[in-house]
Amino acid sequence: MLSKTFGSAIHGVSATTVTVEVNVIQGMKFFVVGLGDSAVKESEHRIESALKSSGFYMPRVKTVVNLAPADMRKEGSHYDLPIAMGVLNSSGQILPTKNLEEYVMMGELSLDGTIRPIKGALPIAIEARNKGFKGFLLPVENADEAAIVNKLEVIPVTSLKEAVEFFEGKIEIEPLEKDTRALFFDQLNNYAEDFSHVQGQENIKRALEIAAAGGHNVIMIGPPGAGKTMLAKRLPSILPPLSLPEALETTKIHSVAGKLGKTSALISTRPFRAPHHTISDVALVGGGSNPQPGEISLSHNGVLFLDELPEFKRTVLEVMRQPLEERKVVVSRAKVSVDFPANFMLIASMNPCPCGYYNHPEKECVCGPGVVQRYLNKISGPLLDRIDLHVEVTPVSFDAMTANLHNESSEQIRERVIKAREVQTERFKDAEGVYNNAMMPSQMVKEVCKITEGGKALLKTAMERLGLSARAYDRILKVSRTIADLAGSDDIKIEHLAEAIQYRSLDRDGWAG
Repeated sequence: MLSKTFGSAIHGVSATTVTVEVNVIQGMKFFVVGLGDSAVKESEHRIESALKSSGFYMPRVKTVVNLAPADMRKEGSHYDLPIAMGVLNSSGQILPTKNLEEYVMMGELSLDGTIRPIKGALPIAIEARNKGFKGFLLPVENADEAAIVNKLEVIPVTSLKEAVEFFEGKIEIEPLEKDTRALFFDQLNNYAEDFSHVQGQENIKRALEIAAAGGHNVIMIGPPGAGKTMLAKRLPSILPPLSLPEALETTKIHSVAGKLGKTSALISTRPFRAPHHTISDVALVGGGSNPQPGEISLSHNGVLFLDELPEFKRTVLEVMRQPLEERKVVVSRAKVSVDFPANFMLIASMNPCPCGYYNHPEKECVCGPGVVQRYLNKISGPLLDRIDLHVEVTPVSFDAMTANLHNESSEQIRERVIKAREVQTERFKDAEGVYNNAMMPSQMVKEVCKITEGGKALLKTAMERLGLSARAYDRILKVSRTIADLAGSDDIKIEHLAEAIQYRSLDRDGWAG
């Protein structure tokens, strides 16, 4: 008897419906066809034990399982549940009162018949709704995540026996309905870190506010203990709140990567990822035999923080150049090409030299001649070209640390950032793929960032006297446009240009002596 159930395969951050066809016929052995990997082929042993533990048996005849479409690779153990239900139905061990073909079902079976959680529940639920399925049967741990999708019955189950009883009508399982959207808006901007906790460092706060307002990348240069990491961790708290489409896209990526917490449904705060400098190319950019999102994509709609930037392998840093420009990662294999979104802000930090105390106001640098320049040269020019703001961080004095100051909160700074972003949204409403000042292509910079004759003279003088490189020109104009937006000015004034120029310290000739 032929039986059909339905599962789903994950490719990138999207899902594709998989038809699980099971036929129990005369003969011997258990066959799985349809390009399943080792985890899929090993399902026979898990299913046999789960069936026995649940009061059923594995048919001692030829059982053929086909995962269609047969030319698409299937990976993972989450096909156990639909295969087991197909085996039971095809061998006549269950008499379902509900149509199995109206439901997508996914879950890994334990040997005792309990169902373990899966990855990618959200994109699978979205695909199930789009294909017109009535419901989605899945592990309890993933139910909150799938319940984000409306117009789809989400049926959480804990075991194979419970799933069988549901289809036979012996028990009723109420579809999970949660107002996840209301919960999402309640948890917006719920950050543990806040700028009100930061004493001093007003110039760095200002630079990060400009970066947040224009979507600019930042590198902070300063000695150990100056507060670079502390400040970077607070950057997401001043970014505009996630919109619902952004939250759904971000949640899909984390769901596919298995990084979504068991109690999480919809991500409501901007991601902050801080990989260690020993990270590999694939772990950062994404990939593998079954392409998975890397740290770049996990920071989509948020912040990627690279601490001690020169300590990263050069090959690792170079793979970021394309994602920084195109806002996506393309992972190509012989038979498949997968796109992962990667619209993130890059925040990097570094010491000014190997010992960390070059240009320190109190401690002496012990690095030899030429060592500082070699250290800075670990960062390639093309990568540095994609970083708009270079900020020098100095240690906070004792008086500043102990002063009883009323520091601005992240909420107060965020309000100014949102106003500046609203100006940019209106400015770029007709420009495809451009949402903030940092995204402007060179041609658009000429149109949007017009400066006065006095501004041109200032910029020319700065480039000549400070030895600024040609690549700094567009970056200065973009940053000055953001500064003008924060000030509520339609025109880029000389003071806006002057402030933008000071954020190009690494472009200056002889910065490292």
